[in-house]
Amino acid sequence: MRLLNLFVLRIIFPCGLLLAIGGCAMIPPDHAVLPQRDMASAQLAADIKLAHDNWPQAQWWTAYGDAQLDRLMTQALQDGPSLQMAAARVGSAKAALKLDAADEGVDVRLTADVNRQRYSGTGFFPAPIGGSYYTESTVRILASHDFDWWNKRRAQIIAAFGEINARRAEQAQAEQTLAAAVAQSYFRLQADWARLVTLQQQRNKQNELLADKTKRMAHGLASIDEQRVAEAELRRLNTDYAALEAALGREREALRALLGADSHALADLTRQPLPTLPHALPSSLGIELLARRPDLQAARWRVEASLSRIEAAKAAFYPEINLTAFIGLNTVSMSDLFTAASRTPFIGPSLTLPLFNSRRLSANLGLVRTQRDELIADYNQLIVDAVRDVAQEGVTLRGLETQLAEQAAVADATDALLRSARARFTQGLADRGTVLGAELASLKEQDFSLQLKNQQLLSEVALIKTLGGGYRAEAVAADQEKPNSADIALRK
Repeated sequence: MRLLNLFVLRIIFPCGLLLAIGGCAMIPPDHAVLPQRDMASAQLAADIKLAHDNWPQAQWWTAYGDAQLDRLMTQALQDGPSLQMAAARVGSAKAALKLDAADEGVDVRLTADVNRQRYSGTGFFPAPIGGSYYTESTVRILASHDFDWWNKRRAQIIAAFGEINARRAEQAQAEQTLAAAVAQSYFRLQADWARLVTLQQQRNKQNELLADKTKRMAHGLASIDEQRVAEAELRRLNTDYAALEAALGREREALRALLGADSHALADLTRQPLPTLPHALPSSLGIELLARRPDLQAARWRVEASLSRIEAAKAAFYPEINLTAFIGLNTVSMSDLFTAASRTPFIGPSLTLPLFNSRRLSANLGLVRTQRDELIADYNQLIVDAVRDVAQEGVTLRGLETQLAEQAAVADATDALLRSARARFTQGLADRGTVLGAELASLKEQDFSLQLKNQQLLSEVALIKTLGGGYRAEAVAADQEKPNSADIALRK
């Protein structure tokens, strides 16, 4: 009891007096804080609309009804190297949180040491201590506690928690990016296969046309120029075919890399018809876009984390009070180590006043404030880019729908000309070259239709990705209480 009274009167009271007198370092004001964009104003132009008003669903690729695509997507989302990197970053953020949380509470340690020492015969201790060897043994249990009066450590833990949420959102973004890349690569592969078939048919017809021109020229019914034109067109088709074969090979390897698969992974991949689905675009974006875009969620969480880091930096301007205590045993005779006379209890608070450290503290606070402004600027730019991407893909899809409708009309007209040429050939009113020319024209329109259809599928997948790919963040109220450090430490 006497020790406690002594502690209060001689230590706590002077420390409190110093705290009242010393105060804290002056916190610089925060000027010209960069405002965050209002998500409610993130809207599309009124004329950007598609036939259906909807957001993409989770596992949106299953709507295409392609078992091959489903299997590739499952493999990619399980084994994709990009997802492994994203998961590792989440693990790194969790480890950082545990490190911050570990500094909370009371730090208790056990120490023990044995020292063999000769005391000087001409020093402070006279004989018989001076000039003799002694073995000093010490056993201590030490406890220290950092009183987080100004919530500095709590702010650091909340910032670490925000970083975890940002990394989780980035992991979801990596999944959506990978899913979109796999779907687009798969559709390009299928479109290239379909175009190869069409180009081979064109080569066959062109070979027939060249043979017809050669035969007619031999009978004086065609000029050498007609033959040369037919030869040049055949060589152009051969060039296009070789280029498309190379593109197909590159696309197959790109898809293999996305899957993180070996050289035999795509051996059983077969040609499938290009699917057709109605396109959907929500008529209103606003706050819903924030909830459905993982990259925006990651940026928002980083802004939140930066605000907590600012609070931690401001708390450093205030005094710190720490308490250290230990109880131990110390003796120069091992036989007396565990006797009451060998006890060495100690308790001592420490007070740190940042009176002469304001320059470093101000510089650190200025740094975290600047980092906050950078993150807010990134967040604002991401919102602008997100709305732009949605608008551009919506406009692209709407334009492709118009082009495909017009192309269908052109293809119908070309097919009508082909039927007419065949009918006239049957009646002896047209030669074989006319029919072959009409067949080539029809095949060219088929090839162009395939290219447009491929562009439509790629743009459709890009629109799904820009709309979040079915991601949905949990709603967080603006006044929701921050989690305490104990809860945070227990979260996985």
